Amino acid sequence: MSRAEAIEQYNTALKMGKKYYNACVAKGQYPYPRVLDEMLSETQTAGTVNVGLVDIPAERIVGTWTNGRKAAFAGNFMPLLDADTEFGAKWIALCEAHLGDTGITDPITCFEYLGDFYVKEGHKRVSVLRSYDSPTVPGVVTRVLPAPSDSKEARIYNEFLRFYKASRLYLATFSQPGGYAKLQAALGFGPDQEWTEEDRRGFSSDFRRFSACFDRLNAEKLPITAGDALLEYLQVHPYAEMRESTEEEILQNLTALWPDLRLMTRDEPISVSSEPEEKEKGLLNRLLGGPKLHAAFIYDFDPHTSAWASAHEQGQKYLQEKLGDTVKVSACLCGESPDEAMEEAVKDGANVIFATTPTLIDACRRLAANHKNLAVFNCSLSMPYTGVRSYYCRVYEGKFITGAIAGAMAEDGRIGYVANYPIMGVTAAVNAFALGARLTNPRARISLKWSCVKGNPVRELMDEGVSVISNRDDDGAKPFLAWQLGTYQVKPGGNLIPLGSPRWNWGVYYEKTVRTLQNGGLDALRDPNHAVNDWWGISTGLVDVDLDSRLPAGVRQLAGILKNGIIHEEIDPFLCPIRAQDGREISDGQRKIAPEELMGMDWLCDNVDGAIPAFEELLPQSRGLVRLLGIYRDSIPPLPEETAR
Repeated sequence: MSRAEAIEQYNTALKMGKKYYNACVAKGQYPYPRVLDEMLSETQTAGTVNVGLVDIPAERIVGTWTNGRKAAFAGNFMPLLDADTEFGAKWIALCEAHLGDTGITDPITCFEYLGDFYVKEGHKRVSVLRSYDSPTVPGVVTRVLPAPSDSKEARIYNEFLRFYKASRLYLATFSQPGGYAKLQAALGFGPDQEWTEEDRRGFSSDFRRFSACFDRLNAEKLPITAGDALLEYLQVHPYAEMRESTEEEILQNLTALWPDLRLMTRDEPISVSSEPEEKEKGLLNRLLGGPKLHAAFIYDFDPHTSAWASAHEQGQKYLQEKLGDTVKVSACLCGESPDEAMEEAVKDGANVIFATTPTLIDACRRLAANHKNLAVFNCSLSMPYTGVRSYYCRVYEGKFITGAIAGAMAEDGRIGYVANYPIMGVTAAVNAFALGARLTNPRARISLKWSCVKGNPVRELMDEGVSVISNRDDDGAKPFLAWQLGTYQVKPGGNLIPLGSPRWNWGVYYEKTVRTLQNGGLDALRDPNHAVNDWWGISTGLVDVDLDSRLPAGVRQLAGILKNGIIHEEIDPFLCPIRAQDGREISDGQRKIAPEELMGMDWLCDNVDGAIPAFEELLPQSRGLVRLLGIYRDSIPPLPEETAR
């Protein structure tokens, strides 16, 4: 190749360097490559490790080992000295070699610290290669280990070291702990499974394609990495699918998910709606009669054998009964193919989807991304996704009332509570029950058991001699109503006397939601900038409390007073002095606890005896839901996904 082409390339690189330099100076930022020697002291490091020859991502080369070379380069490693200098002549000669038959073959030598690279020898090689947008630079790397630290940065780096041992790749970075383990799992690897050379080449190619799409879309400079975005993408589009996708298909899919990526950067990504959004009919809806709605219910379990699904089926029938011919209602059991079932519903004309279990959330997200003219709902809580509106009920309000009943009926103050899963909202229900019991019986102690771990919690509580037990709520599935539902008194000989139970009326949600869509259109409940979680309580009718006819009149009257107070916002179960088991003051009685805090509550009141079970203690069949909705879901080690590699 000609020297003229190399000189032209140098002048182009020089312009890039000066532009970068001037922009940094104008912003008051450091314009040169960072100098590692100036950044570190002996107390900040824990020794070095020889990593060997590595294909270094070019954008991760951020500095130099010492300050002797920094003035010749801008921070992007483009030159700052004129072409007629000795430096310029050497750069141009090196460029000629790069353009010739042999190319640049010698690797650079550099140090890696916290995932970034600092050049010791080969600065001009880096500059030439980066001027041609080379994605990688071969280098012999020495890793500088940071001193032990509990900082977030150190935690992420230590996770990277484990990941690098398996993958030998530097490509992906993450802004939060846990990313590397999630990536390893999302690609189908075990926690420490080593990658083959084929795995490395394949992922490197796929990640660069994805990163290019991310960079094209990130004009607003979201403070997340391409790795963060990839993890979000793989939740909806598995890696096997991504590998077969073109760059344009990835770009299209990522564009649909971009509102969810934007939510990742917000302190409070979820907006909680505590009551129906009443909509008046607009002029067009009055003239045209509103949109013709077809609501499809998607069941993950058979309503004939599942109390949960049966309760939603009762809600489906209630909707049909209330709205009649103004809405078409259909239902299907999705089995192992939720995506196919939802797509089939759309083909049949459905424009409203109610997916009735949390485990259907990923299929809901894919459906919403592929069909912009749908209103998609998923029965779950604390889901930060703009395309799918989630809905659940504030069971804790009903539990507060049954807790007050339990406290009044337990003369010795010994009360048992059976919780189902340590998921969003459940701990709030436990604590609300405990606070209700304390309201009517200051000596009340709650013995907490869990149905998601080994054992028979009801039998264990009866063996302990508790006088009142709170068990599973009445979820509205009347064919499945049994003696163990709700709160009951334990009489001598094991006789059980029902007292009361929170009841869920899913039909109320379905009716009011569909009416809103009829009045305001399919976009009436959609917010492209926020994830909205409907979390309705007693005041909406979604939650109620059934009282047994044998309940003493005074206790029945008290329950009515508490219910009325909650409806009119005169009583808040958590607006009182509260201490946790470890003695921490949660509230002095004046602080109103926000819905987001109630959802993710991870502490227990000081009158509760028991603990929140660790993930390892859960029964295998309980772990899937807890991974999805658990109050400690972000700390659960991920499982490898099934994927073709």
